[in-house]
Amino acid sequence: MPTVTAYAAPSATEPLIKTTIERRELGPRDVLIEIKYSGICHSDIHTVRGDWGPQQYPLAPGHEIVGIVTEVGAEVTKHAVGGRAGVGCMVNSCRECEQCQKGNEQYCLNGNIGTYAAVDVDGTITQGGYTTHIVVDEDFVLRVPESIPFEAAAPLLCAGITTYSPLHHWNAGPGKKVAIVGLGGLGHMGVKFAHAMGAEVTVLSQTLKKQEDGLRLGGDHYYATSDPATFATLAGTFDLIVNTVSAQVDINAYLSLLKVDGTLVNVGAPAEPLPVAAFALLMGRRSFAGSGIGGIQETQEMLDFCAEHGIASEVEVIGADQINEAYERVLASDVRYRFVIDAATMN
Repeated sequence: MPTVTAYAAPSATEPLIKTTIERRELGPRDVLIEIKYSGICHSDIHTVRGDWGPQQYPLAPGHEIVGIVTEVGAEVTKHAVGGRAGVGCMVNSCRECEQCQKGNEQYCLNGNIGTYAAVDVDGTITQGGYTTHIVVDEDFVLRVPESIPFEAAAPLLCAGITTYSPLHHWNAGPGKKVAIVGLGGLGHMGVKFAHAMGAEVTVLSQTLKKQEDGLRLGGDHYYATSDPATFATLAGTFDLIVNTVSAQVDINAYLSLLKVDGTLVNVGAPAEPLPVAAFALLMGRRSFAGSGIGGIQETQEMLDFCAEHGIASEVEVIGADQINEAYERVLASDVRYRFVIDAATMN
């Protein structure tokens, strides 16, 4: 099996270190990708630190991956050597259940296989994009349009599709009032997408310190949620709210901002429960929903939408030796808006 350089966590309490991992030999339907950039997602931190349950170590995270196809299996038809390729949050699914047949591999009823920290079909634990190369089944490899800057394309494979999917599903568009809660790695993409879809977009952030950015990225309005007057002013305003915050927030307060029949969708994934009062839903026939990533087809549609509308992530490119520092800065909300690792610095 090929040995590749990686940055991996030796345990839940230790910093990531430079090491090596084994990749599987190329199968007939596999694609070998030389990774160029890999985004840092808050999920990476939660996973390697055991916030979402115990893991097997060493663990190389990373599910926002872009690179160049360097080799393909004998039966591959969807990708060619030299192509710009992307890999998101999953690398396989059962392909047979109702949801997989609908193109919702992210909701595979038999459990899809995550890009890292998951049990692969051969029983090994998958390793992610904080590496120099990855081998993936062709059906789970995306085509990255040439017009999207490569480093800025990486976060689209998680942060992008995570916000695009609910906006697409709940029909954000002309005539709709949409609020994005949080202006971080996820939120800044939500603002861009909702604006490009034609919705009237409001950014709801804890303070006004990012107001200039929020309006520049496509927000029509910007309010500080630390100001109690915000919730009084905006009561009953929105058709759709997308909460991107990966920490506890007062869900009932945000539900009060919905119109009758409005929906609050949670895409942030805090480790703690989010209590919901029944009357916050009952009194306006409101809905509180969740949304994960998108399926492969929808993710490709999102990438093509980005190319059509000139959308990309706002990124800060770092070297591999800065990963641990970047983790601390993510936790301190000190990034605008996504760290991306230059894989060339791993060697």
